[in-house]
Amino acid sequence: MPIKSIKNDFCLSPGYRQKVKDIVQGALFPEAGLDNAVGHAGGAGGLVVVRDLNLFSYCESCMLPFQVKCHVGYVPSGQRVVGLSKLSRVADVFGKRLQEPQRLADEVCSALHHGIKPAGVAVMLQCSHIHFPNLESAFLDSNHQGWVKLLVSSGSGVFENESADIWADFLSLLKFRGIDVEKTGLRDSSNWCPSRSSAGANAVCKVESANQGMVTAVASILRSLGEDPLRKELVGTPARFVKWLMNFQNCNLDMKLNGFVSARVDPLHPNGDSCKEKQIHSELNLSVWSQCEHHLLPFYGVVHIGYTATEGSNPIGKSLLQSIVCFYGFKLQVQERLTRQIAETVASLSGGDVIVVVEANHTCMISRGIEKFGSSTATIAVLGRFSTDPAARAKFLQSLPNTAISGP
Repeated sequence: MPIKSIKNDFCLSPGYRQKVKDIVQGALFPEAGLDNAVGHAGGAGGLVVVRDLNLFSYCESCMLPFQVKCHVGYVPSGQRVVGLSKLSRVADVFGKRLQEPQRLADEVCSALHHGIKPAGVAVMLQCSHIHFPNLESAFLDSNHQGWVKLLVSSGSGVFENESADIWADFLSLLKFRGIDVEKTGLRDSSNWCPSRSSAGANAVCKVESANQGMVTAVASILRSLGEDPLRKELVGTPARFVKWLMNFQNCNLDMKLNGFVSARVDPLHPNGDSCKEKQIHSELNLSVWSQCEHHLLPFYGVVHIGYTATEGSNPIGKSLLQSIVCFYGFKLQVQERLTRQIAETVASLSGGDVIVVVEANHTCMISRGIEKFGSSTATIAVLGRFSTDPAARAKFLQSLPNTAISGP
């Protein structure tokens, strides 16, 4: 795990090594404009917009990845155009750095303007930062908002004036694709990271004093990337990252659940009557937040739990099931183990017939390596009757909601 984690941090390094001119040179092609006509088109004044470029960057405040949907427009000049794939590659170069959204937009815009020398460049970024709850709020606040969203833009040349008609054309071509930039609204991105909240700031001070060795180690990683840990935007970042990691300290589940379990009087088997028919009970869409132990990157999603109980018995409370999910989630985990542990614990409370399905998005599959945007992973664990009765298994699986995992 340490080697893979270090490689994860160094997946940022290409963003510091690559040069924009190396990407753009050789990808500028001659293209004529209008021939003796009034207007703008082709390689002399025609607006070009590339939409929905998906990429990830890394928040300079907490070092967690944030997702970006990038839209780039430019107005060619000098009767030449650039290969469209290069727009995505340039955006990716700056994305693979520690960033904050507005600076990312400004750097992409400036690099493209100097690299292809158009009449102007417009960049609009729709950014989504994961808002990971702490252990207490994860199961006490069922309405926790898992994402902080932000819209930023940058313009050069003919796009410097945001009231210019060319901006209206650019935005219209975004709306044509169903991209509603007005819903998010432009905001200051300097404090968008959830780790910079007032409550988070107090916790960071405690973390820094209690885990100085870990903080120093993270600062050394920043130096190895070519960053300066003393740069004002990075001061406090190592401590905030350590605070994030400390969410996943091992906790004693037996002790934590003791208050719940001791208060139960075996409601699933009332009066010892085992002759009554068993019914399937289910609790769907329980939120789960966890941390991949291979890459130290978050994964998140939902858990669906089914179990059998004798007719007339009281079902297991949703709060208890959510607590079980949270306590196993707040560890360094793999999804397969998480699914099994939840199933085994519920089985100890319900009598043994349990089915658990976990659906999750893994940022280690999206923000690094294969970078498969839109991918998700489903795992299943079956115990007791659900392992031997295909009809019971099918009945539960068919009850699962046909909706995507809540994400950015």
